Amino acid sequence: MLGPFIIGLTGLTLSKEDIARIQNPAVGGLILFTRNFESKAQLIDLVESIRLNGGLNKPVFVDHEGGRVQRFRDGFTAIPSMRQIGQRAETDFDDAVLLAREAGFVMAAELRACGIDMSFAPVLDLDWGNSEIIGDRSFGKDARMVSRLSSALMNGMALAGMQACGKHFPGHGWVSLDSHLALPHDNRSLNEILKVDALPYQLNSTLNMASIMPAHVVYSEVDPMPACFSSFWIQEVLRVKFSFDGAVISDDLDMVGAHGVGDIRARASAALQAGCDAVLACNNFEDIDILVNNPVPEVHEHMEVRNRRLSRLLSGQSLNWESLRQSYMYQAAIDRITNA
Repeated sequence: MLGPFIIGLTGLTLSKEDIARIQNPAVGGLILFTRNFESKAQLIDLVESIRLNGGLNKPVFVDHEGGRVQRFRDGFTAIPSMRQIGQRAETDFDDAVLLAREAGFVMAAELRACGIDMSFAPVLDLDWGNSEIIGDRSFGKDARMVSRLSSALMNGMALAGMQACGKHFPGHGWVSLDSHLALPHDNRSLNEILKVDALPYQLNSTLNMASIMPAHVVYSEVDPMPACFSSFWIQEVLRVKFSFDGAVISDDLDMVGAHGVGDIRARASAALQAGCDAVLACNNFEDIDILVNNPVPEVHEHMEVRNRRLSRLLSGQSLNWESLRQSYMYQAAIDRITNA
């Protein structure tokens, strides 16, 4: 059974503390960052070490969206930002759809060649011109265009054997504050949000996405709690209205947007009570140890459902780098991306 905590690792190789955390049954996955990357060979060794030290059936994640949010650079293809793809759609929509699919395929295939199971992508937020933290991570402002381009990108990921995670539900693009640094408030009505920002989730929820990440944003006309801690957004909207049965994974509980709920155990408890299947704790290793060594009671609830949803995020066999380079599909996609 997979526990509900997805945690960060300290460096380029596993420390004894990392190994103890990986082996803890409360841990259900690992997330990598730039601090964990030096080269492709080192990354492959790190992931293999995770598998050999208790992480065989625990998904390994990364934020590798493309554009400015791409954790691994040296030896990896530079994936265009989602804004670049959205701008292409303004002049040639069909070509943009193909570019989105190829970007998703290359991104996922290269990560899979290193043994990584899933990238937390794509961003489904709309670009209202208000949010610097979203900005060019978004395909654009038109919800239906975002829906179609993100669907194509997720199809590309699926071709490489990778599941997708839509974020940040129900939309982070309207607010100006960065939830890493503050708690943003969106004061629009429920109908306004559902008709525009949440539309890409509704159109893709039962088709393409195996997971969704709620935002650390308060939608104050709807619920006083941030979406990550809101049973209304997770249970009533995602589960019931959108018929979503994939994994709901909180954004990083270290972010300032989550701090108003309490200490790290209170945040984890609130997210799990609201309906999250797993929570992210990425950078504060003191908090991570508190979580995994003194787990909240909710860890033991809904274990079979959680295990089914999180296990779906594990990837199967993939091409190694040499075989990938010889793939005609990969070669063609690289050519398109590098000449986009």
